[in-house]
Amino acid sequence: MAKSRSASYASPAYVVDGARTPFLKARGRPGPFSASDLALSAGRSLLARQPIAPDQLDEVILGCAMPSPDEPNIGRIVALRLGCGNKVPGFTVMRNCASAMQALDSAVRNIWLGRADMVLAGGTEAMSRAPVLFNEDMVNWLADLARAKAPLDKALHMTRLRPKHLAPDIALIKGLTDPIVGMNMGQTCEVIAQRFGISREEMDRFAARSHHRLAEAFDEGRMDEEVVTLYDPSGRTYEEDDGLRRDSSEEKLATLKPFFDRRVGQVTAGNSSQITDGAALLLLASEAAVKKHKLEVLGTIEDTEWAALDPAEMGLGPAHASAPLLQRHGLGIDDVDYWEINEAFAGQVLAVIEALADPEYSRRELGLDDALGRIDEAKLNIDGGAVATGHPVGASGARIVLHALKVLERQGGGTAVASLCIGGGQGGAMLLKGTAGETS
Repeated sequence: MAKSRSASYASPAYVVDGARTPFLKARGRPGPFSASDLALSAGRSLLARQPIAPDQLDEVILGCAMPSPDEPNIGRIVALRLGCGNKVPGFTVMRNCASAMQALDSAVRNIWLGRADMVLAGGTEAMSRAPVLFNEDMVNWLADLARAKAPLDKALHMTRLRPKHLAPDIALIKGLTDPIVGMNMGQTCEVIAQRFGISREEMDRFAARSHHRLAEAFDEGRMDEEVVTLYDPSGRTYEEDDGLRRDSSEEKLATLKPFFDRRVGQVTAGNSSQITDGAALLLLASEAAVKKHKLEVLGTIEDTEWAALDPAEMGLGPAHASAPLLQRHGLGIDDVDYWEINEAFAGQVLAVIEALADPEYSRRELGLDDALGRIDEAKLNIDGGAVATGHPVGASGARIVLHALKVLERQGGGTAVASLCIGGGQGGAMLLKGTAGETS
């Protein structure tokens, strides 16, 4: 049963505008931008388009799953770097892959409650700069070295250094592995793909289509206002997602070997999202702020749903979050004009579609009387998704909300759902309404 919840709030939560950086594929070493650099670029471009100054914001809220050691509370750092001044607070949230969606949800709730009028919210992630840590053996060895006082004791301790001490703990790998079930995210996709009979051919077809749709969106100018250009210290420019493979095809993808289960698996690097750096920010405002500053708006965030499920099947999170969200608002699958489901894996999105259309799964796992129905793939990720753009985990939740609203703007309004799976066995979904022009 869908949880009962009041739909009466002090103010609607309007999305005024948004911007994101190109998503840059991690290439085995730290990328050219820190997480705060990325958020700063998106935020500057976004605020430069507005008739307000940064210090008129009430707060800045950012999602970030793996900040660098020198960027604690990155929300506050970005607020200061954007010129918001000392009096605009900023904070950081972390809900794994949905960190940016959680930031938006936190901003929306403050607007609903009348505690804020204008909030900059979203997320950022430099996955290429995820910390590489000393292992526990090395930490203990260093602690013992620090306790040794005499030069002879220090020299004797140095002889106890062994190769095992030098093996690093890579935060990125640990962060993408569930500690409860001991599975990495790709392995959880293998589980749900097998459960719903998703074939390797279906995964590769979906992945190739994601690249082709994203390439077409860039080529036809549909990403121009959404994606801002990055400039690195050497003067190099980045204008589009650099993990985009324009020549992707089912035939090429079929040559790749399974990555997460090398013996019988179907999930490859090619039909998975990419390890990526990027940021996406949105400006949210109350009705009073929209009227005061004569702001044009993209639409409203109507509601949010968070759900939980078995961590071994975390990829099905969008089904668990979307179903009660739609029920609460009396909507069916066909009442939604557009869907953005984050493509953590091609097989994962395909499994979500099957779960929502499966009567048995809907009754047993979602608590429904019958299946909600099948999502029309012509309404799903029409400009590609994370298989092509990449998936900077702290930013993706804001990217899918922003892009869903941009699609509704092109279509002249309507209703959208933006949803994603969350490591640890959760799902998040937002119900969006498109609104064109100035709100009076």
